[in-house]
Amino acid sequence: MDTTIADLRQEYTLQGLNEAEADPHPLVQFQHWFNQALEAKLNEPNAMTLATATRSGLPSARVVLLKGLDERGFVFYTNYDSRKGQELTENPHACLVFFWADLERQVRIEGTVAKISGVESDAYFQSRPVGSRLGAWASEQSQVVASRSVLEQRLAELKAQYLDQDIPRPPHWGGFRVTPQCIEFWQGRPNRLHDRLFYQLLNDGTWQRDRLSP
Repeated sequence: MDTTIADLRQEYTLQGLNEAEADPHPLVQFQHWFNQALEAKLNEPNAMTLATATRSGLPSARVVLLKGLDERGFVFYTNYDSRKGQELTENPHACLVFFWADLERQVRIEGTVAKISGVESDAYFQSRPVGSRLGAWASEQSQVVASRSVLEQRLAELKAQYLDQDIPRPPHWGGFRVTPQCIEFWQGRPNRLHDRLFYQLLNDGTWQRDRLSP
């Protein structure tokens, strides 16, 4: 008999997460977990689901790549005219989710969003492969395109235009920073009694940490 969707389940047994071992600052704890994801050689450990919403609250989500992290927050790059770019401009709040299945871990981040400086975006843009820089010019992200050949023709034209030249960053392309207001660390445990540590930023700039029921 074929397995049904309802039959799919995974028992989580690798490890736990307790307050004594977790860092009191969530960004330090995130870096610790992220380093472990790197050491485990997970496929694209910086992949994260980005959830946005329109001004009226209509949600959408997609996977993007984390490209920067410091005490100010989490940075990713995109076309500002794309759906997510437009939604973040009109409703500057977002949620990020990292899911590291092999480690039985999830991190959820909620926060406010703002564009990073042009200097920061320029620096990252110039670090990208040539094809990726040209692609940022070639694609009107989220807009209807007649066919694949239209994109390929546009890319060919750009390759010729910028042959042996610097490729500038498009004005419609750059970074966003999610400044966290709360961060939740989830560690899978047996019998669905998972460990959840929830950090919330208080008005005085300190972080309050609580354990949540699974």
